[in-house]
Amino acid sequence: MTTSNDKQQQDDAHVESLSAITFATHDMARAVRFYEALGFRKLYGGGNEAFTSFALGNSYLNLTSETHGPIGFWGRVVIYVSDVDAFYRKVRAHGIEPQFAPRDAPWNERYFHLTDPDGHELSFAKPL
Repeated sequence: MTTSNDKQQQDDAHVESLSAITFATHDMARAVRFYEALGFRKLYGGGNEAFTSFALGNSYLNLTSETHGPIGFWGRVVIYVSDVDAFYRKVRAHGIEPQFAPRDAPWNERYFHLTDPDGHELSFAKPL
């Protein structure tokens, strides 16, 4: 039986934040090198592990090894950075080629996209 207190707790329940995004990879060592080049701080795992976790502000980007067939997921993760243009230059200095140079969007963000070695799209942005 649901009490009025239970009902109030249900009504007050809400999403607080995104904890983590997990991507599959066929080559953990390559993926770890890629995300380390972007400046992501590794918390757990590594190139020889089946699971690796990086700090991403107050959230996490996780990698898991996928050894059974193609990775069939498409999505985009939008990551806010302090300076889009400076981060773009940093990415290029590490030999990573974004899909396009930073641009201003009609939804009031400055952003650019790049694709990780397994085809996951990352958008680095900052509100205008």
